[in-house]
Amino acid sequence: MKSKKKLNPFLRIFLLVSLLFVIAVIAVIAIFYYIFGITEPEGLSLASWPRTFTTSFAVWMENDNGRIKIEEMGLERLDEYGLWIQVIDETGCEVFSHSKPGYYPAYYSASELIALSTSAYSQGNTIFADSFKDSGRTWSYLIGFPYPIGKHMLYYNGGNVGRLFPVLRISIFILIWAIVLFLICYGFWLTRHLGKITNGIGGVSQRSYVPLPEKGVFSQIYGALNQMDREVRHSDEVRQSTERARKEWIANITHDLKTPLSPIKGYAELLTANPAPDRKLIQEYSGIILKNVNYTEKMISDLTLTYQLDSGAVPYHPQAVRLVRFLKELVIDIVNNPAFAGRDIEFAGNMPETKVCLDPDLFRRAVNNLIINALTHNLPDTKVTVSIGAGEKKELFICISDNGTGMKDEEKAVLFQRYYRGTSTKEKPEGSGLGLAIAKQIITLHGGDITVSSKPGAGTRFTIFIPTANEENSHACRDV
Repeated sequence: MKSKKKLNPFLRIFLLVSLLFVIAVIAVIAIFYYIFGITEPEGLSLASWPRTFTTSFAVWMENDNGRIKIEEMGLERLDEYGLWIQVIDETGCEVFSHSKPGYYPAYYSASELIALSTSAYSQGNTIFADSFKDSGRTWSYLIGFPYPIGKHMLYYNGGNVGRLFPVLRISIFILIWAIVLFLICYGFWLTRHLGKITNGIGGVSQRSYVPLPEKGVFSQIYGALNQMDREVRHSDEVRQSTERARKEWIANITHDLKTPLSPIKGYAELLTANPAPDRKLIQEYSGIILKNVNYTEKMISDLTLTYQLDSGAVPYHPQAVRLVRFLKELVIDIVNNPAFAGRDIEFAGNMPETKVCLDPDLFRRAVNNLIINALTHNLPDTKVTVSIGAGEKKELFICISDNGTGMKDEEKAVLFQRYYRGTSTKEKPEGSGLGLAIAKQIITLHGGDITVSSKPGAGTRFTIFIPTANEENSHACRDV
């Protein structure tokens, strides 16, 4: 699994180009100052600074009746930079010096003065020469700099360089147009991909999206669009399936509520129309009315409970329950129910009594729904067995199995959906279709799980897994 955060392709290209540009600028500046820079007392300066300083030093010099004087500020500047100066008159003799090393001569010939203009770094100094003119007289002055500064004169073929200027202009023109052409092509390329992305987003919203190949710089975006389209289509399928089931459910519930109301209304009208019905007829009609009222009440109760479970509003009161005794009593109650008289129901299990934390009323309803489902959707001679055991992970399991008609895989896939009644009902076509959905919701509420295994002709087996009471939940339970 990738842990690196994926960047937007546009941002990634921008960052890469920006990084290369910054590196190039820094490299050029570093090379420039490495070659053409020197470190002087005030910081880093260009190597041309000594030549500039020497030329401008004349502003601090003056002619005092044929004698050279240097202003105090000029001398301070020399001392500040660790420089020295020597002034030479027209005859080549020294007329003034300041901080000059003793090994430099006091007289220079004309050729020596000319040679100093191109002299290299020697004896710890590089010498720069210039002149000061005033009142028709000229003085030469030398300033020594403690820096190894190279002095080189560049010579070139003027004719060839002159011919190169048009070529250079054409090259620059071609380069500029090449950059413009590249930007135009890049703009079209980028626009084409942005168009694909825009059309893809529109296609997803209109449900007409065609998957894009996940390759190139925009592979991540194309992959995200493809994934979004798959999720949207799946969501649409789920929504349509849910909406279809909801409509069918409402239609079936409406029909099933009308079914018991019809005999209730009919027998009530018969009782009302007959001024003096006999006692036996009254009991018969009243029994039919009561049966249908109970059925209607059960359907309403199931509807209320399933929505309470969905919204988390159902009253939940967990208690420490002796599970073996609890199941035995539940089986006995069903056996004693006249509706299931003569049916083969058995409790099997020899494990010791175990306490679990559950809501007795809710859990009774879940298990009761599973057992009655097995009795209702099978032939009268079907045997239903309720058993209990312990799993490998120390959880308890309750099995409700039968040797009835079984189910196909298609039926198992939708077994716990609301209003699913199955296709093998033989005895009782009535029912809310919510029994198994309610059972699953209740078991999930208790932190458990339920599975089903079945094959046509080989019966069905429901297995409920529930956690045992432990230190985490035992304090929330009370003994009963």
